Amino acid sequence: MSGYIVVAAVLGAGVLLVTAAMLARSLLAPRAPVPAKLTTYESGVDPVGEGWAQTKVRYFVFAFLYVIFAVDAVYLYPWATIIRDADLGLASLVEMGIFIAVVVLGLAHAARRGLLRWV
Repeated sequence: MSGYIVVAAVLGAGVLLVTAAMLARSLLAPRAPVPAKLTTYESGVDPVGEGWAQTKVRYFVFAFLYVIFAVDAVYLYPWATIIRDADLGLASLVEMGIFIAVVVLGLAHAARRGLLRWV
């Protein structure tokens, strides 16, 4: 039960810190609303046309592929650093083989659907 108390205390402290920071910002931040500050801009450039623009799905696919490979690296790195441990043995190797097979299967599926064409 003490583990849950620690988790609840950490969550409570996090919520308290975020609330205190937002309150401090609202009390201390200068307020000088002028029309120039209320206009939207993109990277310092005045907007042209409406704010709605269509985005190609390809960019989302690149983001998903990045997430897949980032998770892959996060999972493989600790395994590779402790592979010298004799207790891990064959079970760990089989587990990692299954993981890599699933990632390769997903990558093959993406390639078959044409998601990896860069042009």
